[in-house]
Amino acid sequence: MTEMTRTLRTKQTDHDYAHPDVLVSTEWVAAHLNNSDIRLIEVDVDTSSYKKGHIRVAAGLDWTTQLCDTIRRDILSKDAFESLAQSLEITPETTLIFYGDNNNWFATYALWQFRYYGHEDSRLKVMNGGRQKWIAEGRELVSNIPSFSKTAYRAKFPDDNVRASKDHILPFLKNGQINLVDVRSPAEFTGEIIAPPGMSETAQRGGHIPGAASIPWAKAVDEDGTFKSFGDLKALYQGQGVDPAKETIAYCRIGERSSHTWFVLKYLLGYEKVRNYDGSWTEWGNLVGAPIEKG
Repeated sequence: MTEMTRTLRTKQTDHDYAHPDVLVSTEWVAAHLNNSDIRLIEVDVDTSSYKKGHIRVAAGLDWTTQLCDTIRRDILSKDAFESLAQSLEITPETTLIFYGDNNNWFATYALWQFRYYGHEDSRLKVMNGGRQKWIAEGRELVSNIPSFSKTAYRAKFPDDNVRASKDHILPFLKNGQINLVDVRSPAEFTGEIIAPPGMSETAQRGGHIPGAASIPWAKAVDEDGTFKSFGDLKALYQGQGVDPAKETIAYCRIGERSSHTWFVLKYLLGYEKVRNYDGSWTEWGNLVGAPIEKG
C-alpha cells in the first residue's frame, strides 16, 4: 500500500479534501475583492456571460480565442501564455482565483494551463460553486471591464506531468498500468453520438478508448455547483476502478471537461499522477489505426 493510498483511506469526512486550500468560497471572494495580490478570472462556456455581468475586478477570458492557439490545434504556446498573464497584471506572486459558469467547467481548463506553465500550485484556486452560486446568493455583478497594468511575467516551464498525448496512452492499452477516465456523456462513450448537439469539434468515429471507465465529469458536483464531498468523490472514482496507486489520464472531446476531472483527482482526492489528455476524442477518434471500443 502506497503512502497516498493510506492517506486516501484515512480521510473519510466530508470535504476533507487532499488539498482543501485549492477551493475558496463565495464569501471569501466577496471579502477579498480589494486584495491587490489576487486576480479573479472568469471563464465561461457561454462566452457572452462575462459582458452581461461579472464579479467586480474580475478579468474575463474567452476560451475560444484566449486559451488556445487560433491557427494550429493546440493550447497556448509559452510565449502566448506569457503575453496573456502579462496583460492581466499577473506576477508569480499573484494568487489566481478562477470561476465560471456550468460548474466551473472552463475555469478548471484555464487553471490547468496556468499549472502547465508553472504557476505555483499554492497560488491556483477555484471559487467553489462558480458563477451559478455567486448569482444564486444575490451577490453583486458589474458590467464595467477592469483595466490592468502590464507585467513582465515569465512562465517557468511546460510541465508534461499534467498533460498527456496519445503517446502516453498507446503503450499501456493492453497492460492495464494506467487508469483511463472518459468524462464525456454516456451517449458519447458508447458511440451513439460523436459530440454533444451544437458542438462543432467532432471525429470520424464514435466510441471510447479501450479500457476507459465512463465517469461523466459533472457527477463530481452537487446541484448548487459546489464539489461533492471527499467521501462521495472517492466512492465515485474508486467505485469505477480508478486506482489511486496508478497513473490516471482523463479525456473528453477536446480536453476541457477532462480538465475538471483532472482538478478533482489531483487536488481534491490527491491522486499523485494525473494527466489531462487535451487531444481527447477529437484526436483519438480521427487517429489512423487507433483501437476503439463501442458500447
